[in-house]
Amino acid sequence: MVGIVAVCAAAAVVAIVGGTVLLSRNESTASGTPVLQLEVSPDTPLAKAANLLNNGHAAAAAAIFKRSTTPEAKLGLAFAEWRGPSSLAGVKAIVAANPDDPALLLNLGWANYAAGSSADASSAWQQTASRFPDSPYAVDALNALNPGVAPGLPPIVVDFTAVSGKARADLEAGWRAWRTKHVVTARQKLDAAARLAPNVPETLVAAAVARFSPANPTAPFPLLGPLSGRFPHAAIVRLHLGEVLLWRREIAKGKEQLRLAVSAQPGSPYAKQAKLILQALR
Repeated sequence: MVGIVAVCAAAAVVAIVGGTVLLSRNESTASGTPVLQLEVSPDTPLAKAANLLNNGHAAAAAAIFKRSTTPEAKLGLAFAEWRGPSSLAGVKAIVAANPDDPALLLNLGWANYAAGSSADASSAWQQTASRFPDSPYAVDALNALNPGVAPGLPPIVVDFTAVSGKARADLEAGWRAWRTKHVVTARQKLDAAARLAPNVPETLVAAAVARFSPANPTAPFPLLGPLSGRFPHAAIVRLHLGEVLLWRREIAKGKEQLRLAVSAQPGSPYAKQAKLILQALR
């Protein structure tokens, strides 16, 4: 649990304070190429190459992309060899050859954006979100379309030992799906857990937070708000109210809820999470 809390706190602060080059619609990479956004493990060659590319090292990135024949690597190489709008046709050809790859469709949006076509970029991102709703690239696409919201998803922090049996299994499965940005699966599993354990704040809060979307960041509030009255001394409710407010960039209100989480149950893992975020925000 401690490890989960530390990771969530770090993710929250990066999203809210630091931001990410991949999700800034108003910035280009140091080399002037489109940003390349890939949902791959950070220790893979593709992730390393994407990081190099997005930090202006196109030649070094290209050398790595050339070692692979995957569609993502081909797209990465096209981005590394980007020469302006004239390169867009090559990117479109790669996407057309792999029409069911959400990574390519999302990044077609970034290529369109770099080429100066915001309308085509928005269209590609809207298609990504609608065609692949349970893919992490759908979240990325909605982030690109809604840059006023912090990137990614507010982390769900729960103590799985609060429930047992099938409710716990659904809670754990939903938490894992949310963490990997498979939001449709997450909502289904967390709703199931809430139905099986309807009087436990852990299941109810998790299901509420899973209503969050970059396109509708206020969706959790109609569920989370009443829970603060139903469970007035539950730090988990205040913690997640604070997180969702932070994702809406309502920093002052978010901090207030985090402080309430600390005072409600000072020794709980939820208070620990709130403290870590507050410390990092300073």
